[in-house]
Amino acid sequence: MADETNGQGWATAKTLAEALPYIQIYDRETVVIKYGGHAMGEEQVAKLFAADAVLLKMLGVHPVVVHGGGPQISAWLSKAGVKSTFVDGLRVTDEATMEVAEMVLSGAINKEIANWITQAGAEADVRGVGLSGKDAKLIVVEKVTRTKKAPDSDEEQMVDLGFVGEPKKVDPKLIEALLYAEEDYIPVVAPIGVSDTGETYNINADTVAGALAGALNAKRMLLLTDVPGVLGKDGELIRQMTVAEARAAIADGVATGGMIPKLETAIGAVEAGVEAVVILDGRRPHAMLVELFTEHGAGTLICE
Repeated sequence: MADETNGQGWATAKTLAEALPYIQIYDRETVVIKYGGHAMGEEQVAKLFAADAVLLKMLGVHPVVVHGGGPQISAWLSKAGVKSTFVDGLRVTDEATMEVAEMVLSGAINKEIANWITQAGAEADVRGVGLSGKDAKLIVVEKVTRTKKAPDSDEEQMVDLGFVGEPKKVDPKLIEALLYAEEDYIPVVAPIGVSDTGETYNINADTVAGALAGALNAKRMLLLTDVPGVLGKDGELIRQMTVAEARAAIADGVATGGMIPKLETAIGAVEAGVEAVVILDGRRPHAMLVELFTEHGAGTLICE
């Protein structure tokens, strides 16, 4: 008779048994997941992400999803003949652009992700709930201000980014009500906020994830992106960094381009009380499960 211990079923059981200590670590803990970049662009990858989010919920974790949508907004604006302008990675957002951004983020993308989660969790009745920062004043913003040097002098001048905001106040009660309800809900949050006077503002999705993670006292924040994590000068993945090391990586030029705001978000979240932030490649199937439930993890972990 063949050795049954070498079969696929035995391998799966062994993997589950090895995951038990990590499952217990995250039992009834909140994990905020920033879902964006190319990780969000392919339907099959997105459906795998939704199934993994459902699995987290079934394992006793409280996942909260925050999504981006920059490429999709750009595509819609291009269809309308509107050219996008960026300052420090932030889209200059006039009234017309804001209307498109809200339609794409709070409408098409948000509801699609929530629906994928609901479909993936149909058997166990796990449901995705689509929200934005405008719901129940979840995220109250203040207008972002930026300066840049004038072309013909060294003087700094103000740049009007339009309807671009950053979180001033996060009220997590609505999210907490969903997380701790008798039913199994997974909140899906679009990065749209509201000012004190009721105006709608676009917010960087990484910033929203960091602010929510801090307000919810999350155990982990996962930044799913399209790179393996933070790479050192030798091109190798840095498995773990302290906040001080993350700051040094920015100052020394080790972190460049889009990695800089991600590290800044991670630093801010840890300082707001999040135990650790992980930057990882969301294009890889089951990256979240590898990060949370295995010894080695799947990206770069930033902690105190």
